[in-house]
Amino acid sequence: MASAADGIGSLGTEQSHITVPVADPGAWATAMNNLGIVPMGLAGQQLVSDSICIQGFDPNLGIITPINPMMAGISLVPPHPVAAELPVIKEIIHCKSCTLFPQNPNLPPPSTRERPPGCKTVFVGGLPENATEEIIKEVFDQCGEIVAIRKSKKNFCHIRFSEEFMVDKALYLSGYRMRIGSSTDKKDSGRIHVDFAQARDDLYEWECKQRLLAREERHRRKIQEDRLRPPSPPPIMHYSEHEAALLAEKLKEDNKFSEASAVLFTWIDRGEVNRRSANHFYSMIQSANSHVRRLMNEKAQHEEEMELAKEHFKNSLLAILTQFEQITAVFTAATRQKAWDHFSKAQRKNIDIWRKQCEELRNAHSEEIMGIRREEEMEMSDEDLEENPCKKMRMEDTVLSAQTCALREENDSLRWQLDAYRNEVELLKKEQGKMYRTEEDHTQEQQLHFLQQTMQNMQQQLLRLQEELKGKELELEQARDEQHYLEGEVLSLREKLLNAMESVDLSNHNSEGHEKGVNGTAALYHHREKNNDAVIWGPLRSEKEALLLGIISTFLHVHPFGANIEYLWSYIQRLDTKISASELERLMVRLPNMFKQEFSGVGATLEKRWKFCGFEALKTV
Repeated sequence: MASAADGIGSLGTEQSHITVPVADPGAWATAMNNLGIVPMGLAGQQLVSDSICIQGFDPNLGIITPINPMMAGISLVPPHPVAAELPVIKEIIHCKSCTLFPQNPNLPPPSTRERPPGCKTVFVGGLPENATEEIIKEVFDQCGEIVAIRKSKKNFCHIRFSEEFMVDKALYLSGYRMRIGSSTDKKDSGRIHVDFAQARDDLYEWECKQRLLAREERHRRKIQEDRLRPPSPPPIMHYSEHEAALLAEKLKEDNKFSEASAVLFTWIDRGEVNRRSANHFYSMIQSANSHVRRLMNEKAQHEEEMELAKEHFKNSLLAILTQFEQITAVFTAATRQKAWDHFSKAQRKNIDIWRKQCEELRNAHSEEIMGIRREEEMEMSDEDLEENPCKKMRMEDTVLSAQTCALREENDSLRWQLDAYRNEVELLKKEQGKMYRTEEDHTQEQQLHFLQQTMQNMQQQLLRLQEELKGKELELEQARDEQHYLEGEVLSLREKLLNAMESVDLSNHNSEGHEKGVNGTAALYHHREKNNDAVIWGPLRSEKEALLLGIISTFLHVHPFGANIEYLWSYIQRLDTKISASELERLMVRLPNMFKQEFSGVGATLEKRWKFCGFEALKTV
């Protein structure tokens, strides 16, 4: 029997070297180490350490780090070009019961399917018919720990390993021809094909591992978010007279005002204000209001500091500019003829460069100072005293709009006060039904009577404010119409004036041009008077208003008890979607002889209705 070294050395020339001892692991170690796979002995021990063949493998990742890109079955990264002088040579593998012969190196490598996630099972086909489970285990036990072998009656089986990287070792044996013993029978030989296999157990374990990693990642993120989350604000205590007294003292202190104001806002927002605690809350609100003067003083102080800083900045810039001027004067003196001739060429070049840089910096600083002065002049300049008519009309529009907004706010505040009084009246009624007739009942009746009177007065005041609001809105609409008209007139007058001036310059008859200008101005004034008469005396401005007038009259005629503006607007909106309720109300207000407004109900049931009174107006005329 030849030695292992002799057997391995003669493999390149002959393919029938079966004289290698079965227990000699040299051929197996050489073949497996060519591709970076851990060679295993027949007894299961590693012939080469993991640090040499399998570097960087981490079994927790669920995949194997590609060691040799030319290994069959590994397609995680594109294969690197292998040098022609270093080919990967497969050796003959000897086992106790069989021998494995490699395929022709000129043939293409065996094909494999796509690797399933978490694959630990391989498919082995092309086995000899007489191959037993013990022989299969003997061959593939070198790749790693085998968990189970499922052999079929046909010439294939499934082998499940304990780790995923063992599958890559088993794929190395794909393409080998297995021969059992030294028999030449056809049933004792076969070309094996090893490929990835899909197994439910592998997929389940891989999914469990992924879920575990996802849970750990979520837990890690939650810990990170909890660590980075800002702390919750302290809870607000409930209202009591003792806490209110402490809060009133805190409101008077400047350093505790922010915290105390937050507590006061929370109490008011919770609805802690009632008749019993109204005085306490009023005093606390008054204390909060007292800080307004302090804040205004602080603002004035900061503005004064800002002005001083601006002045200091401007003075510093002026000083810098003065020094720049002095440096520029030095450069100017150096460039004069009596001093310039004594410098060398390099010195003149440097002086010229320095002079240009200094002048650029001086110009930039001077522009900055001029910009600051222009800003100050713009701030201190007075506004123009002479304003054109369009500006005046815009100012009047803004004043009217501000008045309408103020009236609306006052209207809302009165309405809220009315609701508050109504709620108090209901509370007093409930208390009156529960308590006996005593002196307190008498005082409550007086309060109830007083509240009813105040509520009636407020209702009247509310109606009066609503009427004033409508009047202001009408005035605002009229002012806007007049503004548009005046703008058109001004534009037309400018055009006529320009035409007249051109005609005067072109023509030699000055008297005729003057008469034409006077006649045009008179005709324009006559046309303006006609338009003013149409605006003042014409109740209907367009055909659309006439159509609306007929529809409104017909609708209100079939409703003898009247209808509110929302009901009327919902009906007319089906005919014209662009019409608004305010336009309908303005149209009916302009025609008091045809439509009249009545109020029905008391208190919360107060409703405004419009009625058609055209026939009554005909009788009275």
